[in-house]
Amino acid sequence: MYQHIMIPVDLAHVERLHTALQTGADLARLYDATVCYVGVSSNAPSEVAHNPREFERKLQAFATDQAARHQLPKVSSAACISKDPAVDLDRTLLKAVKDSGADLVIMASHVPGLAEHLFASNAGYVANHAEVSVLVVR
Repeated sequence: MYQHIMIPVDLAHVERLHTALQTGADLARLYDATVCYVGVSSNAPSEVAHNPREFERKLQAFATDQAARHQLPKVSSAACISKDPAVDLDRTLLKAVKDSGADLVIMASHVPGLAEHLFASNAGYVANHAEVSVLVVR
């Protein structure tokens, strides 16, 4: 049913991704699908990496770790570099969906609060605008 699963990850907050990562791994094994872990960063140093090349290496190491942890034979990673991830994140993720060839996106989200009445969450934006299925998990 699904062949290419994309899972956006925030390497600064991996502890919040457990459900999305487990769901993605379970579905990947069920459908023998490839999982692509996508991360978005900027050119500027951050708490995760000092530069885009280091971010790419850390994201690839994360993908390799997930493959071993969940026994996934087919994984990849895609580092997306943005001038301003806080502003461009939604559009960057939609572009990554197309570029990766994903037919399913699995995204972690948070419990909605007052802010979501004024601004949509990133997962909500991707779910509303992606041309493929999006599974949002909490």
